[in-house]
Amino acid sequence: MQLQVDTHFVGYDTRMNQLLEWAPLIVFFVGFKLLGIYWATAALMITCLLQLVVHRLRSGEFKTMHIITTAVVLVLGSATLLLHDRRFIQWKPTVLLALAAAAFFGSMFIGKQPLARRMLEAVFKETLNIAARTWLLINCLWVGWLALLAAANIYVARNFDESIWVNFKVFGITVAMLIFMVPQVLWLSGKTKAAQSGQV
Repeated sequence: MQLQVDTHFVGYDTRMNQLLEWAPLIVFFVGFKLLGIYWATAALMITCLLQLVVHRLRSGEFKTMHIITTAVVLVLGSATLLLHDRRFIQWKPTVLLALAAAAFFGSMFIGKQPLARRMLEAVFKETLNIAARTWLLINCLWVGWLALLAAANIYVARNFDESIWVNFKVFGITVAMLIFMVPQVLWLSGKTKAAQSGQV
């Protein structure tokens, strides 16, 4: 009985975490469809602040990514609303993606392991038997992919209709990241199985 209750709450907690992470994107998209880009921007700013506070109350600490995202959204969102210029908020994905690319790149020279290794190894309970040089290659792929998406966001924002950009921001970038990540996780999963077979 205790196990069932614990499992229920773990599942609930996971769903709440997912909802919390996706809330700004969902609110921005719905806000844009109902009220337009400027109301959506204001709603995004409020949601990011709430996300920061809620995560702090639930976990007892701030999440670094939430702090960075909120700071970028508040700066660019304020400029968008004060100057009534949507181009500022359209830079938000590019700024965040570029910062992420810089973080992955910097981790190749600062710290014990590249960021891609730290992030992907956390997905698996087992130790992955992969050469350090391979991890560096994977990390370089992350740098390139994030930089490409950062550039693609600005290209779409400048050359296509506002609604197309919003769809690209909400769906295009998300799908692109999944397409990029899933093959890596599957490949790493295969490496885990191979390592287990070798131990047997």
